[in-house]
Amino acid sequence: MSIAESQVAKLKNQIRNWVIFFMFGLVISGATAFPLENELNWLAAHSAWLPSSLSQWAGQTAQGLTQTNASFPFISYGTDWLAFAHIIIALLFIGVLRDPVRNIWIVEWAMLCCVLIVPLAFIAGPIRGIPFFHQLIDCSFGLIGIIPLLIVRGKILQLERQRAG
Repeated sequence: MSIAESQVAKLKNQIRNWVIFFMFGLVISGATAFPLENELNWLAAHSAWLPSSLSQWAGQTAQGLTQTNASFPFISYGTDWLAFAHIIIALLFIGVLRDPVRNIWIVEWAMLCCVLIVPLAFIAGPIRGIPFFHQLIDCSFGLIGIIPLLIVRGKILQLERQRAG
């Protein structure tokens, strides 16, 4: 194997590892939407270590979700779809695993999605009465999520240059 072939193989492996890491993150974050009521009740029950405003928010959110699910369980169907969407989006990245250069658009699209989390959180958050600190937590998903995508995009561009040169 030549040095160039070795570098291409190394780049492909790095891209693959970062993409799988990102896909795993999407699936895990989506899967947490299924047992949301249980998770919020647990957080509320163990909120003594949280700042008082966050502790109060956790209790209020858990109570609201529990009461809503008791009277209107179909409302939580929306979070089931949220979880499903995360899993489907993760599956989209199979295209990047198969042909990173050809499917770089998937990575760039996901980067745009990460950026758009910020205005969504700061527009919809106040409208829905979401505390500012929670809006920041929501924004962190986009800001943290874009990091592996930037790495993957950079490595795909390197791979493209390697193939061309």
